[in-house]
Amino acid sequence: MLVVRVHHKQFAMSKVYHFWYTFDMAYYDDIYEHAADNYGLITSAQAKDMGIPNIELVKLAHRGRLIRVGQGIYKLARHIPVPHDPYAEAVALVGADAYLFGESVIAMHRLAPTNPARIKVATPRRVRKNLPSSIWVIYRKEKDSPTQYEGIPSQSIADAIRAARKTMMPDRLEDAARNARREGLIAKAEEVSLLKELNE
Repeated sequence: MLVVRVHHKQFAMSKVYHFWYTFDMAYYDDIYEHAADNYGLITSAQAKDMGIPNIELVKLAHRGRLIRVGQGIYKLARHIPVPHDPYAEAVALVGADAYLFGESVIAMHRLAPTNPARIKVATPRRVRKNLPSSIWVIYRKEKDSPTQYEGIPSQSIADAIRAARKTMMPDRLEDAARNARREGLIAKAEEVSLLKELNE
């Protein structure tokens, strides 16, 4: 008859491991529920609001469940990429109160050809952290009233077209206005007003 003896210390350690593993999985479930509807992203500030310490994000990143995108920004490792991911990540990386700006709003909606090399993100705050070269931060003192498109904080379509006048050709901006109206992103009156402004 085979007798299996389990050392009490080993058994205790096993119970502790099981407890912490279950605890970590509960954190991950909460993170997943939030991030799944947010382009796979979660910030350390959002996690804190959910009662999840930043160290837990670090642990989940070490275990391969999360990917560190930048300072205080993590992404689900199993997130399935979608076309708007780069825009959502850029805004998240710039930080609180940031929003998509100018021709990058036009680019996200594919309203007219734009320069895809950089994503323009505006913010009323000073940004001192290192960011990827693909992100162009624009400091805005003006009192903008950002909206949201596809869950991404953004300048309104009409304001974005106006803001892009310095960097895009007039005919492309006119196309953007017409396409925005066709897609139901702006009203007819806004289209008329924009086309008039662009031809002044």
